[in-house]
Amino acid sequence: MSGGQDGRLGHAWLVGAGPGDPGLITVAGVEALRRAEVVLYDRLAPHELLDEAPREAMLIDVGKAAGDHTMTQEEINAALVEHGLAGRRVVRLKGGDPYVFGRGGEEAVALATAGVPCTVVPGITSAIGGLARGGIPVTHRGLASSFAVITGHEDPTKPEAAVHWERLATAVDTLVILMGVGRLDGIAQALIEGGRPAETPAALVQDAATPGQRVATASLGRIAEVAREAGIRAPALFVVGDVAGLQSILAPARLAPLAGKQVLITRTRTQASALADLLRAEGAHPVLLPAIEVERRVDDRDLAKAVHHLDLREYRWVVFTSANAVDAFLDVLLDRGEDVRLLGGANLCAIGDATARALRARGLRADMVPADADGEGVVDALRRQPHDLAVTGARVLLPRAEGARDVLPQGLREVGATVDELTLYLAAPPAEPPAGALDLVRSGGIDVATFTSSSTVTNLAGLLGGDLSPLRDAVIACIGPVVAKTAEEHGLRVDVVAEDRSMAGLVEALRRYLHSRQTTSEEAR
Repeated sequence: MSGGQDGRLGHAWLVGAGPGDPGLITVAGVEALRRAEVVLYDRLAPHELLDEAPREAMLIDVGKAAGDHTMTQEEINAALVEHGLAGRRVVRLKGGDPYVFGRGGEEAVALATAGVPCTVVPGITSAIGGLARGGIPVTHRGLASSFAVITGHEDPTKPEAAVHWERLATAVDTLVILMGVGRLDGIAQALIEGGRPAETPAALVQDAATPGQRVATASLGRIAEVAREAGIRAPALFVVGDVAGLQSILAPARLAPLAGKQVLITRTRTQASALADLLRAEGAHPVLLPAIEVERRVDDRDLAKAVHHLDLREYRWVVFTSANAVDAFLDVLLDRGEDVRLLGGANLCAIGDATARALRARGLRADMVPADADGEGVVDALRRQPHDLAVTGARVLLPRAEGARDVLPQGLREVGATVDELTLYLAAPPAEPPAGALDLVRSGGIDVATFTSSSTVTNLAGLLGGDLSPLRDAVIACIGPVVAKTAEEHGLRVDVVAEDRSMAGLVEALRRYLHSRQTTSEEAR
């Protein structure tokens, strides 16, 4: 084959994106996306994964919803070949696995026929992974040692069906039918007529491994009726077999307290990832709605004064009350042509572990991290320092946000310190909050809301026009009593107050609360 205009040889990757959760794609699949120049993606491939592609990559929506194809399969094949022959790196991003009813085999044949090199990156098929996320294993010792995956797209009542339902009915222990929601009555009847007992457990998992996942269970004889009553719609997995009877025991929310929960994260975009990763590891669905953006607000005269005293080594302590304060302060120093050496004469206090980690990330070590991560705790810890580190009679620099609480500077002055407050930034509501996340909050779709600072509470209230009532049924989790008090002042019922004021501490406190509530509920039943 000939290469593109620059002589490059093109290549196509057929990538399985997994059953719905973007975290279930393989490492190889993510790496292919990160190198892509062209991405052709399906409706069922998690669209969050498109963020992994380079910004300049061409993104092509090929649709593939039932009865509503943006491009026909022939057009998709032609596009893959065209871009491959042009010497481009092409990723075909497909839900589930490319070769399990994904028509990946047809695409691979088209590429091979045209002479375009192709790599298949397997994905977790929804027939297994989607059911697992719904609480149903396809096999289980003593219940099922075999399974079959079948397309339900075909009408089981037509005279010449390619799927022989009467043979499949009793051929294997577990039947997994994809694309069969529209023909549930016919499929169930065909299986019963083929010898599968009408009382066999059956289930449907709609929108598997996504925040919209729903599960309906019933006997094979009643599953179509129950699905209609529950409003189950495509895409949904249909499973028949004794393993479906395990769903009530193996439902994800029963196995892990955060599983399936929509959890609101109100931290800044740059800080949200650590909490989001911890929540995803628990099976939760993070909803990112940054309630604050850090807007720099620096008075040049105050900054020059602080730099002067630092240069003369006149500050005994520099107290950082947040990771934002660390980054903002060190950034303005760099902008002035200074660096961390300017802090060589001062002791550094970090209000908590997260702030201490922010210092370490910038090459600095906190000399003190108080046990109580609030203004009162800092004052108490500094007041107890030995003579050579005492704040009484000493000068203290306090880089902070505009509008921050007065407890810390007032407390330090009351014990005899000279405090220089250096306002560096304003924690303001974002100018353009994510519309989808905001709509989800307004609709009452949030299961858990997390707040890591008072400003996240206040600013979220501002984004919602002062009305936090859409969160009235959500579990409210705050870091520390100060944040909890702010939430209560805005009318929220606070359920969780994390004493360990780290992201891991917040998630652990949430886990304990939800597990306890779940256990109490089960005991009541």
